[in-house]
Amino acid sequence: MHIWVDADACPGEIKELLFRTAQRRQVRVTLVANQHMRTPNSKFIDCVLVPSGANVADRRIVELLVAGDLVITADIPLAADVVAKGGQALNPRGEMYTDLNVGERLAVRNMLDELRGGGQITGGPPNFSAKDKQAFANQLDRWLTSAQRGS
Repeated sequence: MHIWVDADACPGEIKELLFRTAQRRQVRVTLVANQHMRTPNSKFIDCVLVPSGANVADRRIVELLVAGDLVITADIPLAADVVAKGGQALNPRGEMYTDLNVGERLAVRNMLDELRGGGQITGGPPNFSAKDKQAFANQLDRWLTSAQRGS
């Protein structure tokens, strides 16, 4: 059981929550980033540094994960790759990506990307909120409980 974090764009509050969870639940958490990340001194927490470039961290995460692992990411194409390899992906806002929903999320993301590219949609997602953090914590707890039971 391993938690991989697409760390460059992950909110600091989520990383801090993951650090506490790693210690409390004794689960491995690895941040993957193209810049140095501060992590607590812990045998459960580490960081993999990758070169800069488009999707370099994403490719490294997919390369390292094994079936059953969890990846923390807001990147839906990465989530789709994770699910295809037998893992699960959790958005920092608390949405779990599984084989049941990731295809639809990817299609919607691609459509919105085209609309943004054509100037038909401007702006981005709302600011990260306490409600998002709580939704994330709840989903993470459910995943950990299920994974530790071996389900």
